[in-house]
Amino acid sequence: MQVTTQEIIYPSSDGQPMAESTIQYELIVKIKEGCESLFKDDPNVFVAADLLWYPVEGKPEISQAPDTMVIFGRPKGDRPSYIQHREDNIGPQVVFEIRSHNDSNTKMNKKLSFYQRHGVEEYYLYDPQINELEGWQRIEGNLEVIEPMEGWISPRLGVRFELGEDGLEIYRPNGEKFLSYAELEEERLLDSQRLQQESQRAEQANQRAEQANQRAEQANQRAEQADQRAEEANQIAQRLAAKLRELNIDPDSI
Repeated sequence: MQVTTQEIIYPSSDGQPMAESTIQYELIVKIKEGCESLFKDDPNVFVAADLLWYPVEGKPEISQAPDTMVIFGRPKGDRPSYIQHREDNIGPQVVFEIRSHNDSNTKMNKKLSFYQRHGVEEYYLYDPQINELEGWQRIEGNLEVIEPMEGWISPRLGVRFELGEDGLEIYRPNGEKFLSYAELEEERLLDSQRLQQESQRAEQANQRAEQANQRAEQANQRAEQADQRAEEANQIAQRLAAKLRELNIDPDSI
């Protein structure tokens, strides 16, 4: 009898769109790129958006594609999907989901159960429609609700969460905010303008310093000329005094 084993296929797509609105897409990109840049110097932190994650070996039907996931202990690099048993069995520690207007409570509850079952340490769910952020942290084996979320600092990422008038705000440990590409471009333009203004101010300061140096040089020249005239006058006085003494006249008595 010949025994053959069929290769198990782990698809790289689930046929679902990455996002169902521009708001959802922009937030996913902002969070993913923000986390990416946060750990850009650490080769063993892998960050992905909308990448299928297969947590169980031999079970391709068990999968989830978090809007953003952060995995500590795995190298950066391209992957068609994240197959956990091929990654030293290390699963995502931090997961983000941005709720779509089409997402039912049942769907979101299933996602929470999936992340609970497969070892996620921190799970954050943001609803842009009502500007609401929910979070769960694994405590003693279970994902427990984080209360309050306002001002919460992620133990794994070190980032701080705030809810502003314009929606979710995430701050790095150094206090800088996660920015979208448009916001980064605006910051770059502002920085360029500030640098140009500082350069102009520095140039003006150099010009003023140069003018002050020129005035000082002119003052030194006038002082030298005055010293020369005083020296010439002193020499003339000495010659005159000598001439008077030749005539038997005391110059001090005049």
